[in-house]
Amino acid sequence: MARVTVDGDRVVVRLDLREVWAARRRTIRVPVAALREVGVESSWWRPLRGEAGRGRWMPGRCVGTRYGPAGEDFVAVRADGRPVLVLDLGRGAPFDRIAVSVPDPERTARELRALLPETPPES
Repeated sequence: MARVTVDGDRVVVRLDLREVWAARRRTIRVPVAALREVGVESSWWRPLRGEAGRGRWMPGRCVGTRYGPAGEDFVAVRADGRPVLVLDLGRGAPFDRIAVSVPDPERTARELRALLPETPPES
């Protein structure tokens, strides 16, 4: 399961070993200033947008990039009934959305919401 932390002016998403293998990346770093919205989705599949790109898409787990009209998203979600952390991002971020299963999405979302800029960045 992924871990989300803040390191200085960056939000860092660290993937677990199975997710690293599927995504072909260990971490994703996003400028805190690029955060537009932070949320928690109760259903793992709702944050999935667009078509599946590079990654691993199997029953119970989706890891990789997705492409759609809104842009490029990164997901690392598990279909285990737990809520999913969703980060909607703006300019300066490598993705338009990151959706990840984390151990405590509500707590992580509260911590990240405290960092949201007063005026959201332009998309």
